[in-house]
Amino acid sequence: MGDSQAWTAAPAAAERARSVLATSWSCAVTAEGVREELVGAHTVEEDGRILLHVPEDSALLAATICAPRGEPSAVLEFADVAPVPMRNRIRARLWLAGWFTIEEGHLAFQATRVVLRRPSGAVVIDLDEFAAASPDPLATAEARLLTHLAEAHPDAVERLTRLVEPGSLHGVVRVQPLAVDRHGLTLRIERRRAHGDVRLPFHMPADGVAQLTERMHVLLAQASAASCPRALQRQRTDGDG
Repeated sequence: MGDSQAWTAAPAAAERARSVLATSWSCAVTAEGVREELVGAHTVEEDGRILLHVPEDSALLAATICAPRGEPSAVLEFADVAPVPMRNRIRARLWLAGWFTIEEGHLAFQATRVVLRRPSGAVVIDLDEFAAASPDPLATAEARLLTHLAEAHPDAVERLTRLVEPGSLHGVVRVQPLAVDRHGLTLRIERRRAHGDVRLPFHMPADGVAQLTERMHVLLAQASAASCPRALQRQRTDGDG
């Protein structure tokens, strides 16, 4: 992506995976040659086990009942989509391979392999770490928070670019908030034919929305004390973007 500003203080892979599970509304399921796209059909247990609530006439349920081994292998796929409109909105993909069993009319999925793919690459997550991890405390509020920041406070987003290394802003046409977690805020830097992501770490983790507000105020204060990037100054002068 060409941006030299490195990611700092980011969530661990297991925590990121659990956050994707906690916020994804849909998933694709493949089992015994059957593939279904499910919406609003899964819940996640505290240990990471996934329950699929499928109708009685579901092909997946029939495949599970009729599987010769009684526990058909399956793959679940989840996509983490940025809530704010931008290029390439898929922030991560999560794949879980494992087995289905039937519990009280629902499909219970036990993972035997968990893979998280982010722009930086794919990582296989240790199953014990996955079971012990919790979603980021801001995960379920993230969509609302980022949408509000982008729509109601575009001036604040522009001000935050003062914390970005000037080289990362070369040719910028738009900046949008891509992600937020307890460790920091990530901005998407869009250019005419490319884009890059820049991480702005908080000085301390935020374990809730109230703490996030304070962390954002600190970032904005730091940005106000910094000089305005020349790239954005030219953009405003030229009327580009």
